[in-house]
Amino acid sequence: MSKQRVAVLGSTGSIGTNTLDVLARHPDRFEVVALTAATQVDLMLAQCERFRPRVAAMASEPHAQELAQKIKQKGLPTQVESAQAAIEDIASSDEVDAVMAAIVGAAGLASCLAAARAGKRLLLANKEALVVGGDVFLRAVRDGGATLLPIDSEHSAVFQSLPDDPATWGRRIEKIMLTSSGGPFRTRDPATLRDVTPDQACAHPNFAMGRKISVDSATMMNKGLEVIEAKYLFGVAPEQIEVVIHPQQIIHSMVQFHDASVIAQLGTPDMRVPIAYGLSWPERVESGTPRLDFARIAAMTFEAPDLARFPCLGLAWEALRGPSGSCAVLNAANEVAVAAFLDRRIRFDQIHHVNRATLDTVRPDAPDSLEALLALDAQARAAALLVVGALAP
Repeated sequence: MSKQRVAVLGSTGSIGTNTLDVLARHPDRFEVVALTAATQVDLMLAQCERFRPRVAAMASEPHAQELAQKIKQKGLPTQVESAQAAIEDIASSDEVDAVMAAIVGAAGLASCLAAARAGKRLLLANKEALVVGGDVFLRAVRDGGATLLPIDSEHSAVFQSLPDDPATWGRRIEKIMLTSSGGPFRTRDPATLRDVTPDQACAHPNFAMGRKISVDSATMMNKGLEVIEAKYLFGVAPEQIEVVIHPQQIIHSMVQFHDASVIAQLGTPDMRVPIAYGLSWPERVESGTPRLDFARIAAMTFEAPDLARFPCLGLAWEALRGPSGSCAVLNAANEVAVAAFLDRRIRFDQIHHVNRATLDTVRPDAPDSLEALLALDAQARAAALLVVGALAP
């Protein structure tokens, strides 16, 4: 059996490093042929030393030059490239079979589209590709003949709980239930959320994640984006998607069928499980994850999310029911709002205000291309920045 040639886009982030951990466990099955990153030159250098990819790309020319110099000093065979175009070339290269799409935010959309159009096995950890790209992205997947596999633990859990034939999903699914830890503020008095600091918001109870996604978890906007992603991945209506808070994160998500049966995927909360499944599907390979010990689980609890505490979550269904492109507007506004909060320009509780005001201000006109999506993204960011400016002291 020939090795599957893998490109990891966003290799220095948490998903990227976990992907490389899984790949390293199966050198007989996988070959790392390309890595991309934004700014972490030293970590990229270490990855190149270990995996010796054919090419490594950095998002900016200065970081690429620094990496190239260090690659040369080490005598490594890796070719160094730079800029967005290089990352898109890697995603669509004939030398790549599978693409792990782990670039955070709307910045990852173009490379996801490139991989989809080239018919790759596309392991989607960048939820914004669907949140922003929507039908444009799904059309690229269909037209390119790509195999789209979800890597978010919740969507992987749903995918694992569904029958093999997607053509049957519509008549079988009653609803999808996405589980959530509830983040660090699940039991905090909503009146005190105005005082939350960036460090507090980034302290996730179960995972070590990047700062942006940690804040999204704290506001539950991350779960809202997952609601949007689930709508596109599984072809269900917005009202067929439900969020359930499950602090233990043993059940990663569930599907309820029309006969009232519920099928769930359970496991230790570790991103290597959905990554390993995506890489090996329809088979399964060792992920390196500790096994679940049911005798040590004291309890599994569930509760409905409190939308007074987490108002960002409700915006997801609103955006799905709005004009085409509304989800892209919401995503752009949220990226601006979170960045402003991390820079201490707005309060934690004002993130929702920025998102709400931007959705009310920007009325999209059914974007039908990457260029239209990027223009809408820029328009929404500009509108969100105006809201931030009005809020900032």
